[in-house]
Amino acid sequence: MVDSGRGGGGISGSEFAGIGVQFALVILVFTAAGIWLDKRLGTTPWLLIVCVFAGAAGGFFSIYQKAMAAQRRDDARRAAERGGSGKR
Repeated sequence: MVDSGRGGGGISGSEFAGIGVQFALVILVFTAAGIWLDKRLGTTPWLLIVCVFAGAAGGFFSIYQKAMAAQRRDDARRAAERGGSGKR
């Protein structure tokens, strides 16, 4: 993975852009699914509301997973630079 060029690990600029796009797409897909289900089942606007919140929760969870993975990579890189001690 290519980082932001500042010599650190972590999340790169392109990865941040990808996270934002992914978050927006997840919410849009869940919104479209909610609208479709509401029209089909006649439950307007309840399934739309549920789907929007479910999409947002899924998007936040995905962001959290990516941030934690980047943190683990950064911690491992720092531990290797300190000689592998892994302690602070």
